[in-house]
Amino acid sequence: MNIYDFTVKDIKGQDISLNCFKGKVLLIVNTATGCGFTPQYAGLQKLYDDYQVKGFEILDFPCNQFGHQAPGTEDEINSFCTLNYHTTFPRFAKIEVNGENEHPLYKYLKLQQKGILTANIKWNFTKFLVDRKGDIIRRFAPTEKPEKLANEIEKLLEKD
Repeated sequence: MNIYDFTVKDIKGQDISLNCFKGKVLLIVNTATGCGFTPQYAGLQKLYDDYQVKGFEILDFPCNQFGHQAPGTEDEINSFCTLNYHTTFPRFAKIEVNGENEHPLYKYLKLQQKGILTANIKWNFTKFLVDRKGDIIRRFAPTEKPEKLANEIEKLLEKD
């Protein structure tokens, strides 16, 4: 099993295979619209603007598990992000990243990073960097600003 074996729901509820992102460098992020880290959307969009043409994608998974900071429907969340932060990267349906209803993708992300069981996601805007082969390269804490990831993204984009 690898990251490309997972299927997720887009913001319209349609199944999307992550296989469609095969060969791209990915940044997978659990997000929220009412969080102290929400302004990171601007930094995420800057990364997307800078690197999308080179094979970079950001996969945005709204999550309401932390302080109920992602209220509203998928359409409301998408409108908020588009209007306030001008985001254009793919956004998916709300998911849970921990616990009984944890999405299988997040269970995989936490288990695969460096081959060890990592701790639960602690808050919104935890980021996972994935290389073109689908390997989870690194996990970043919510406090890590998107602009600080640029060098690592560039290195991965330069690799075959």
